[in-house]
Amino acid sequence: RVISQHNVQVLFTAPTAFRAIKREDPRGEYVRRYNLSNFRTLFLAGERCDPDTLLWAEQQLNVPVIDHWWQTETGWPIAANCLGLELLPVKPGSAARAVPGYDVRVLDENGREVKPGQIGSIVIKLPLPPGCLPTLWNNEAGFQHAYLSSFPGYYLTADAGFKDEDDYLWIMSRTDDIINVAGHRLSTGAMEEVLASHPDVAECAVIGVADEIKGEIPLGTIVLKAGVNRPEKEVVQELIQMVRERIGPVASFKIATVVKRLPKTRSGKILRGTMKRIADGIEYRMPATIDDPMILEEITEAFGELGYPHQKPE
Repeated sequence: RVISQHNVQVLFTAPTAFRAIKREDPRGEYVRRYNLSNFRTLFLAGERCDPDTLLWAEQQLNVPVIDHWWQTETGWPIAANCLGLELLPVKPGSAARAVPGYDVRVLDENGREVKPGQIGSIVIKLPLPPGCLPTLWNNEAGFQHAYLSSFPGYYLTADAGFKDEDDYLWIMSRTDDIINVAGHRLSTGAMEEVLASHPDVAECAVIGVADEIKGEIPLGTIVLKAGVNRPEKEVVQELIQMVRERIGPVASFKIATVVKRLPKTRSGKILRGTMKRIADGIEYRMPATIDDPMILEEITEAFGELGYPHQKPE
């Protein structure tokens, strides 16, 4: 409606907005009610876009969907399918290649570059291009510690992912969202990608929860599309099997719950860190940017039905 009413040619939004539309209108019936003939491009950023959502947006809008990756600190895209240049072939789930000016590398915990397809810490080799932050206001020491100390000579993005054989960059999760399951470092983003590909799933979040034996195990939180009337347990079992088949038994993905909605900031980012603290029984502060505080009570109740937290906070 906004695109049609205001003759919008380019829209910039978070993938969450289109997941919400897809959840309520999976067949795109509402989209066809409006005149979108002047609409040229959809830009998605702010969080990782799962392939299913990107493909749905392309099919419904019939315009280029540019999934790109950057940070407030950089001021402009680090990786993108640049609209002003010749468009690259789209790989759903990837933010395409590094934008000219950025030397993006993927390093292991020892600071060595990893092979294509191997997940590591995404960094930018110094110097940063023009437009990026030069320091923190009145806190040069904090700037050095937060961004430049982990890998000397590199800017730390705090995102984890990999490059493929074509030098495409795949952002999988924040480094905080890489979980250690019995010594195996696994991306919750990769698991979310599998869950989101299920035809009944509108959106999802996977967090790592404490486990006495394996250190951490994944816990999935699922929102179903409107009109899904199947038993929730049946969908959950299918999702568990999908993760096992596509990622492997090593993922230990055996726990998931269906909820009505996920806790998000007003800009649409899922509050995974807060969800993890709830599941682990750790005290948390109400995020100042949360869209609806009541959602956390719903999440607490849903996790409680799964037996989390195992131990009450002191």
